[in-house]
Amino acid sequence: MRKKDGNDESAPTLAVPSGRGSRLVRLGWMATGVAGGMLAEGARQLARGNRPKVSDLLLTPANARRVADQLAKLRGAAMKVGQLVSMESGDLLPPALAEILGRLRSDARAMPKAQVTEVLLANWGAGWEKKFKHFTFTPMAAASIGQVHRAHTLDGRDLAIKIQYPGVRESIDSDVDNVAGLLRLSGLMPKGMDIAPLLRDAKRQLHDEADYIREGNYLQRYGELLSDAPQYLLPGLHADLTTRSVLAMDYVRGEPIEALLDAPQAERDRVMTLLFALLLREVFEFRLVQTDPNFANYRYDTRSHRLVLLDFGATRPCKARMASDFGRMIKAAMATDRAALSAALLAIAYFDESTQEKHRHAVLDIATQALEPFCQQGGYDFGTSDLPERVRAAGMTLGLEREFAQLPPADAMLLQRKFGGLYLLAIRLKARVDLHGLAQATLHPRQRAV
Repeated sequence: MRKKDGNDESAPTLAVPSGRGSRLVRLGWMATGVAGGMLAEGARQLARGNRPKVSDLLLTPANARRVADQLAKLRGAAMKVGQLVSMESGDLLPPALAEILGRLRSDARAMPKAQVTEVLLANWGAGWEKKFKHFTFTPMAAASIGQVHRAHTLDGRDLAIKIQYPGVRESIDSDVDNVAGLLRLSGLMPKGMDIAPLLRDAKRQLHDEADYIREGNYLQRYGELLSDAPQYLLPGLHADLTTRSVLAMDYVRGEPIEALLDAPQAERDRVMTLLFALLLREVFEFRLVQTDPNFANYRYDTRSHRLVLLDFGATRPCKARMASDFGRMIKAAMATDRAALSAALLAIAYFDESTQEKHRHAVLDIATQALEPFCQQGGYDFGTSDLPERVRAAGMTLGLEREFAQLPPADAMLLQRKFGGLYLLAIRLKARVDLHGLAQATLHPRQRAV
């Protein structure tokens, strides 16, 4: 094993609390810090002659920073809650909290070398280091439930090793519940926000993502499914070094997908077309969908011009009925058939027979807007689109209707979140994509053959 170089030694690290007790202590510190910050701010305001409201004392940048700092230190499910809330509900949060929680998507701190070694010893056994020519303890990436290291084996393999933070799997349910409760009690979450669906999804997604053997199986499955599509590049799995907490894959070079922002228009358009084409194949052909919309799951090999696909922990089977209903929904929108669209939305359960007519029309209007890119022949210009803002505003208006409390099935929410994530990436890259043509080719393959 090579010793860490100077850069390794200077990299900031932070041990992950692995026991339930230590994790609860962290959460307690968060609550205490928020309360202390509230008292301090109240004293300052009173000294100036002001009579602040309790909500004003709670919703301060300092309190928001305390919450985000503790979530980042816990990682795992706790950090995932902050990520999901910031991604799904950014416009509903106070600006200070939205900004700071948003940083959780990229601000995970790495485990120190000693903790990495403990995890590898537990999973690979004593003497594991004898299999490696070099193991880089400074991670290439650190996220909510694990971090990735580069390693070279004695038999010549160049690997990316994903190592799960200790205690993550065992603390998922309690972390999610405790953090959500503290966010509510602290006043840092608006009282009217219903984040229960997000929390249920966070638990299920984290339990799936925390099983690296499961992820490895899906990585291999996607390699088989995309064997006819060389424009996609996936790392190979190394099963001999993979456990539930350690995932060994080929190291694959690639630039962050956002780095394409300065690429020629045609290249940006091509990459987003590949991503949308893949998602349509996942839903309607593979019946298997990688549901995590995180941009970090995609990279781009500028030498081979191939799209690199990473992280299959959030992969879910897509039921045939759901795929059929989603197909009907897209076809109806493309045909401007409002009655057919209403029938598809009813079948998916975006509303039911008891839903008031005004709410049914509101859902139809939102769906029509959301499917707008599929309806424009010749290509949709995401770079000039304000679609997410319009859909979000309409959704918030509907959400404030106390008489309407219909939530679609979790599978439907996952699909809409994945499509929404690609919309956001296409907007970021200012791409133009012929989604109408892609959908026609996917949903009407016989017409394509003619």
